[in-house]
Amino acid sequence: MNDHDILGRIQALVAEEHELREASGTGKAPDEARLKHLEESLDQCWDLLRQRRAKLESGENPDEAFTRSVREVEGYKQ
Repeated sequence: MNDHDILGRIQALVAEEHELREASGTGKAPDEARLKHLEESLDQCWDLLRQRRAKLESGENPDEAFTRSVREVEGYKQ
């Protein structure tokens, strides 16, 4: 997966997240499990994109970046 593919995936996830949140504004309860999954997937995509960019900047092969587990990505301290 290249940067363009990752950014496309991020856009699709964000669009779905917005749809779910907008539906909740009309009185419909959002699917909390789906929202959680979307947020976790977004975090994984952003992490992968950051890894790829860091590898490229340091002269390494960005294709060696890999998707980390939700547990690992969600465990980062901000």
